[in-house]
Amino acid sequence: MTSAPTDRNPTPRQPATPPAPVVHPTDQDKVAAAASEVAGGPVGRRAVASAGWWTPLRVIVLVALGMFALGMVQKMPCFNGAWFSGQTSQYIHACYSDIPHLYNGRGFADGLRPYFDRIPDQISGGMEYLEYPVLTGAFMQVAAKLTVGGADIQQDEQIYWMINAGMLMVCAAVLIVCVVRTHRNRPWDGMLVALAPALALTATINWDLLAVALTAAAMLLWARSRPLAAGILIGLATAAKLYPGLLLGPLLVLCWRAGRWPAFGRAAGGAVASWVVVNVPVMVLAPAGWAKFYTFSQERPVDFGSVWLILQQRTGYSFEDANIYAMILMALGCAGIAGLALCAPRRPRLAQLSFLVIALFVLTNKVYSPQYVLWLIPLAALARPKWRDFLIWQGCEVLYFIGIWMYLAYTSSGDKHQGLPPEGYQLVIMAHLLGTLYLYGMVVRDALFPEHDPVRRDDGSDDPGGGPLDRAPDVFAFDPFRQFPGRRQSDPGTDADPDAEPQKRSVRWGTLAD
Repeated sequence: MTSAPTDRNPTPRQPATPPAPVVHPTDQDKVAAAASEVAGGPVGRRAVASAGWWTPLRVIVLVALGMFALGMVQKMPCFNGAWFSGQTSQYIHACYSDIPHLYNGRGFADGLRPYFDRIPDQISGGMEYLEYPVLTGAFMQVAAKLTVGGADIQQDEQIYWMINAGMLMVCAAVLIVCVVRTHRNRPWDGMLVALAPALALTATINWDLLAVALTAAAMLLWARSRPLAAGILIGLATAAKLYPGLLLGPLLVLCWRAGRWPAFGRAAGGAVASWVVVNVPVMVLAPAGWAKFYTFSQERPVDFGSVWLILQQRTGYSFEDANIYAMILMALGCAGIAGLALCAPRRPRLAQLSFLVIALFVLTNKVYSPQYVLWLIPLAALARPKWRDFLIWQGCEVLYFIGIWMYLAYTSSGDKHQGLPPEGYQLVIMAHLLGTLYLYGMVVRDALFPEHDPVRRDDGSDDPGGGPLDRAPDVFAFDPFRQFPGRRQSDPGTDADPDAEPQKRSVRWGTLAD
């Protein structure tokens, strides 16, 4: 009996694509190279070979936790009495935080249930229910349940702030891990977030870091081509703060251009489902309390930090229709960003469009609280990882951080007028706006001229945070620059088989072309 024939010459396996080399900022960024002199200079061969336990992730997380701790130390004048000795003192020391004040002012000290129990006017100042989204309210409630052992209300508020600070530190660590891992071959870009002075200064003012961490985790999962899980986290982040829901816009236009509709459908479906699961029970059982965040956001007048406040103070016009003006500007800006996504010579990266959309929301909104900078810090690090531009923007944000507290000291100190007058406050608002617009312009330039994009230029990658979009060929794109010589078209992707018959068509400037 003869044995069955065997294939002695099996088809050899295709070699796996080697991982992209790690990008070291000290090799590519003059500012990073100059700053590295305090720690031994730019990275070298021996440093790479003997890294050992000190991986980039561990180093950056430890640096971030150290910066977070410094931010807590910056709040110590308030912790030791300024929160409780009157308004002006906490502003003069620039250590204000909403957290201790809302422990009593929103009924947590009295055991009231957020959204379900009406807050008495004598402690709430007229706010009938908690004015935060549901997931943030749950975060606040968990911290309140852990607040035990205080001898009086002042000690309870101190304990409550410390517990929240510890929980927010965990959020900061999650944020750093996600940013470091989103771009696999650019882990050191996470140091931009870790060393951001605005993160240290604003991390414990409010609860925004919860939504920021969830958003960063969503972007990491999208980068790993897990759109459903990414969408679920976007929905949870939107249940903690409204802004993460705007990320579905960049995903929509990028998936449109790349023809990745199934990925977008899973992300959008996951976002809607998770938001509904968190919100609907409270919406049904406590409709008035649930709606308070949305009605408060709609009815809130022009407030701190916005361009509308400058116009209001300079002209005397009330700008009661600021919501309408802001929505019109936001719609026009989003249309422009969509046009950029579809017309750019190469498909923009997800982080670039995400930064542009959230920054547009910040610039057009009728209020800019100092902690809103946290929304932009991780997006800026992924969209434009250049230390010079990042530090210029951060310098403007630190100036605004100081300016708003000095202005509040001026308005709360009566006839003494200790602090910054309205004219000075208008200048620091302009510094914030111009700093954000500067970084905005740099990201737009990178999208229009991909050769200037540090992520694509330094290592030849396409969109390391794009997940299903990375190296995907375009199936729909307008190209108004096609008549100019030297304009680069979108990267068709190394994953495409050059010998395969094209199965999809690209749409360019309204015409079909194979």
